[in-house]
Amino acid sequence: MTEEAQALEPVIAARKVAFASARLKEMAKQGSFAVDESTGEEMIRSLQGVIDSLEERWSALTKLQKTPPMSSTATARWVSEHMHGTATDAQGLLTQLEAARAEFPTYVEAIELAKRNYRERDDENRRTLTRIDTEI
Repeated sequence: MTEEAQALEPVIAARKVAFASARLKEMAKQGSFAVDESTGEEMIRSLQGVIDSLEERWSALTKLQKTPPMSSTATARWVSEHMHGTATDAQGLLTQLEAARAEFPTYVEAIELAKRNYRERDDENRRTLTRIDTEI
């Protein structure tokens, strides 16, 4: 793989995560994703817990961006580079956490829209049932 392709791997991984959150938000905008208030709040609370946890640990996590110092033997250099690569390549821990961290606000927006969708559907169903009840 070329150096240019390797450099693009984290960007591609981030776009995949971004696509998922954007798709969920689009579904909510179109009304095909709805969630009740308590479930939506629980989902948001969970996401916020992850966001808070990442923020608290972010300075420690960013240390993974550097190749860990080891001895100068060929094996140690290989292990050091391998550790660095598994943290920062397209599937790496840090790459995935950065992508998720950037997308969590979009997930929260999608859930807020989904809660509104649920309320609107619930209100519409209530009006329909009330109308049917008075017609009978």
